[in-house]
Amino acid sequence: MTERKPRKDAARNREAVLAAADALFARRDSPEDVTMADIAAAAGVGKGTLFRAFGDRPGLLRALYEARLRPVGEAVETGPPPLGPATPPQQRVPALLDAVLCFKLDNRGLMLALEEGGGSSPYQAEHYERWHGLLRAVLEQIPGLTGGDFTAHALLSATRADLVEHLAGEERVPRERMRAQLADFTARVLGSGPLQGLNAED
Repeated sequence: MTERKPRKDAARNREAVLAAADALFARRDSPEDVTMADIAAAAGVGKGTLFRAFGDRPGLLRALYEARLRPVGEAVETGPPPLGPATPPQQRVPALLDAVLCFKLDNRGLMLALEEGGGSSPYQAEHYERWHGLLRAVLEQIPGLTGGDFTAHALLSATRADLVEHLAGEERVPRERMRAQLADFTARVLGSGPLQGLNAED
């Protein structure tokens, strides 16, 4: 019994930290305004607890991202259409991109912090590589479409967090219009057959 209490406390502290970070990123105008000290204070834990649990700010961001993404990830891995693996590829590609866009719209501050604060190329980040790999694999199932690797990068560029923030925040593009525009863009890419300039053999 004595061994379980620290584990329960650690789990409780972790959930408190993630909830506090989530609320702060949603409330602040800029993700850079959210510090580890702010999160520790809001969660009611010491900074040492925060760093022991997550290592550093990027580690905390990744943990929060994974926690928030879990329902989407489960739908993609084992769920029914249109996100699940049984979906025909030409239907699954736009559904995956729509899920990415909606997630970023729902988590604008978190995603800005995650994509801008990694200190290295965003294309090497684990979360990006995961989405790119999945999208590329689905694209490669579409007959006649070549250059899946580059096409996956090009399609994902339309969901970059800084672009989403610009459109939603500065240009005030309504959510449903953004979704419709992304769906139209994706349909035109997928409907063009072998894409000029995207074929690795060219």
